[in-house]
Amino acid sequence: MAKIKHPARKNRLNKRRSQTRWAPFWTVLKIYGRGRRVHPGRHTVVKRSWRRHKLKV
Repeated sequence: MAKIKHPARKNRLNKRRSQTRWAPFWTVLKIYGRGRRVHPGRHTVVKRSWRRHKLKV
């Protein structure tokens, strides 16, 4: 791959990067309250893994 990435390609990679992250921890408190313990990964819309799916960007 080239040393300097094209800006548009960089933006696409950035968007895909955010799809692998969990939701912030405070979303659990906001949705369920203090009593319920839930993993914040539930609240992400798109779940992506570098092992399962390739990007094709």
